[in-house]
Amino acid sequence: MTVTDHIDRFAIDPFGADIPAESARLRAIGPIVPVDLPGGIPAWAPTDYDTLKNLILDPRVSKDPRLHWRLWPEVGQHPSWGWVLGWVGVVNMLSTYGADHARLRKLVAPSFTRRRTEAMRVRVEAITAELLDTLEAADADGRVVDVKSALAHPLPLRIICELFGVPDELVDDTARMVAAIMDTSDPGPEHAASVQQQIGTVLPALIAHRGEHPGDDLTTELIRVRDEDGDRLSDEELLYTLLLVIGAGFETTVNLIGNAVVALLRHPEQLADVRAGKISWDAVVDETLRLHPSIAALPLRFAVSDIEAGGVTIPAGDAIITTYAAAGVDPAHYGPDADLFDAARGADDHLSFGIGVHRCIGAPLARVEALTALPALFGRFPGMRLAVDEDELRQVPSFIAFGWQEVPVRLRA
Repeated sequence: MTVTDHIDRFAIDPFGADIPAESARLRAIGPIVPVDLPGGIPAWAPTDYDTLKNLILDPRVSKDPRLHWRLWPEVGQHPSWGWVLGWVGVVNMLSTYGADHARLRKLVAPSFTRRRTEAMRVRVEAITAELLDTLEAADADGRVVDVKSALAHPLPLRIICELFGVPDELVDDTARMVAAIMDTSDPGPEHAASVQQQIGTVLPALIAHRGEHPGDDLTTELIRVRDEDGDRLSDEELLYTLLLVIGAGFETTVNLIGNAVVALLRHPEQLADVRAGKISWDAVVDETLRLHPSIAALPLRFAVSDIEAGGVTIPAGDAIITTYAAAGVDPAHYGPDADLFDAARGADDHLSFGIGVHRCIGAPLARVEALTALPALFGRFPGMRLAVDEDELRQVPSFIAFGWQEVPVRLRA
């Protein structure tokens, strides 16, 4: 039985309004559930940790729709499926398989060395201090301030734009492009066309700028990789590799910082233990990524052949959604309190940065940013508290991204 047969499928909320509750409902159905993604795209959704981990590591699971998605030839016939093209209709490390993926990762990975990440630490610290100074000035009269727009958003945006040599005139356009890709609330063709138009405008402008003005940045390095003889990036691979690494290196860190701030303000007793040195900031980051992963669900993977998983058979050619949010709260793996934030839990085996050949190459930079911003923020404003009730916080309009539209706080008790 395939997910396109006449079986009951769980409709995923395109707004992602309550991702934890949706994960719980899916788990109550079974360890792997047939679902409809926005626009009616059929897929399988793992709901427990082991099932998801095994599928991620299974060589019979591909990320290349051109080779292994049975419905790929039909995408153009479904206007409401257009949103998925920004995720699987591209050619980069996120959407290739086997030798193609290995070739692209080998070409791109040298740009993300430990040396370069450590070199960025000084800039992360400087930008964090600058943003906190501005935040403190805005709090002069005790008004409510938004930690997301003041710190969690601009810090990773500025870092990723410096890292890739994005000129000032393209920074805002880059942020809007990434936000549009993450927004799954409108699966209609107009939104999909707008996303493609932004991708086709912003990234070629960046490539052209760095082609004319090369510098010590990753875009320049990737252009050189494209221009080398032998194995190299094609023009298409260069453009969509930039889309992947800029988007993944920016929006995910925004949510990581924002989600950690909210979690600690909701649990002042754990925040006190962090301040006292009983719990490390590393543990806070891991627990945040487990319970509130920056990416709740990532489209898409595909069964290369029939696969037995969670008591069902996933037929060859069917799509699979990578459900980090559901796996992170699996009580069979993390215990009966898996749905609660516990920074002392020791959740460093979370899957939120991926695992195996597709593990995020930008994960070390994301940790540097979070481990700089969080202690600096709470150190500067020890009396900080949420300025709204917890149920007033609004999730970003996405079943993919997991984060808050705003994080309104009062900085002083």
